Order: sequence, then structure tokens, then C-alpha cells
Amino acid sequence: MSEIKSSWKHEYINTNGIKLHYVTQGTGPLMLMLHGFPEFWYSWRHQIPEFAQYFKVVALDLRGYNDSEKPKDQSAYVMDEFVKDVEGVIKGLGYDKCILVGHDWGGAIAWSFAYAHPEMVERLIILNLPHPAKFTQSLYTPQQLLRSWYIFLFQLPWLPELLLEFSDCQAIVTIIQGTAVNKNAFTESDIRAYKDAAAKPGATTAMLNYYRNIFQTFVSNKNWSILNVQTLMIWAENDTALGKELTYGTSAYVKDLQVKYIHSCGHWVQQEQPELVKQYMRDFLVI
Repeated sequence: MSEIKSSWKHEYINTNGIKLHYVTQGTGPLMLMLHGFPEFWYSWRHQIPEFAQYFKVVALDLRGYNDSEKPKDQSAYVMDEFVKDVEGVIKGLGYDKCILVGHDWGGAIAWSFAYAHPEMVERLIILNLPHPAKFTQSLYTPQQLLRSWYIFLFQLPWLPELLLEFSDCQAIVTIIQGTAVNKNAFTESDIRAYKDAAAKPGATTAMLNYYRNIFQTFVSNKNWSILNVQTLMIWAENDTALGKELTYGTSAYVKDLQVKYIHSCGHWVQQEQPELVKQYMRDFLVI
């Protein structure tokens, strides 16, 4: 892993009035990777070297995370801004389209970006984040409301920050390793990296602001059209926050859809089952 890391480049890019950090490796067509909560670019550590053989892989720190800029206003953490960030990154890197890969919140942004700019998405790969229409529908069901209890906790001021930062960000261990099926997927150094990223000034509030605007983001009367972008959905079946049933019926919203389920795997799918995720991605991309 140390030899692989030595070939990774840490770069910054200005986009949409904000400075974002990313890690990149490889040359060729652009593959842009978007992480989820409470992670950062590092969640793609297994996939970066694999796909750098074929693409210029860029694993972004989303706004508010790790080494990316952290706007103080809660209003800065809305989907319209996230979509503009991605558009600016693609164009700023000198591309007009990319293969877009997203997990968790990164998946939500990837879905929205594909709808806003389908001409800029060559192929879409989503890991454990349902189509926005399916997620919105699920929030009206008791089962998913119980799974999503933390979303309501995160609406409170200052208390969630205290909980996340308490005792050297111990909550990060609970959130990540505590909900993983394959707990061996995370070494002590992996957990330390996530703790250190969350401990950076302003990071916890920024991460929580994604959730504090979530109802504005998802719970709307938007009529989702049929997405005409080739899409792969990879879904770990033992996700404690998002049920497998959220994948059912997605084909009603996506013209060309493949769904791959992974058994005995939790929410952190690309880290818990990296080889299987890489295989499904390779098969989908025909490489």
C-alpha cells in the first residue's frame, strides 16, 4: 500500500467559489469519485489504484470535508451547490464528461448531477444510495423512518457536534466500524485517518449541515424523469441505515440500469468488499 500511496497526488482545485482537495492517480478519461458521511477521499483507497490503470481517477473531498474548504453558512450545503462543485471540477480538470462514482452522500450528489448534466456523465456508478425518488418515498414509511433516526438527531444545534467530537471522535468508530459486517476491513490506521479528518476545524458542523438541509434536498414534489445514462447500482444488503427494498423499482426511473447485490456486507461496501466492488465496476465498464 505504501508504494501505491507514493504515486497518489494531492491537489487542489477552485470551483464554484470554493477550494476543494482531491487525490488523483492515472491518466486518460476522467473517473470522478464522491465519498459519503463521515468519510473523505480515503474511502476509495482500494479502488483508486485499480482504475488508475485505465483512467485519470480523482477522489474528491466534498466541500466541508477533510482538506476541502468549509463554508460557515448552513445554506452553503445544498444540492444545487454540490452539483455546481462537481461541474466545476470536471471542467476545471479539462474534461467535458466523466465516469461518475458515488457512495452515500456522494451517491446522492451523483444522482442529482446526472439529472442536471446527463451529457457530462458517460456512465454512472452508485453505491448504497437509492434513487432520490425512492428515498423520498421511503421517508413516509415507518420502517425507513426508524432506520433514519439519526437524521432527526442531526437537526439539533451543537449537540450532534459534541457527540461526534467527544473523546477523540469516538463516535466515528461507532458509525463506521460498529455498523460494518466485515469489521476487519478497517485497520487502526484507517480509523485514525477518519478521526483526524473529522477533527479538523469546522468539519463536524460542515458534515452535519448536509443533513440539516436534507429535507430541502429530498422531500420535494419534484417529478423525476427517466434518466438516460447507463447506470450501475451496487448494493450491500446489510446496510443498517438504508434497506435493500429501496432499490426495488429503480428501473422505473433509469432507462439502462444494472443492480448488483453484495451479501453479508454493510453500508461501507467499497471498503468491506473492495474486490467484489472492483469486479462489478470493471464488468460494467468492460475493461
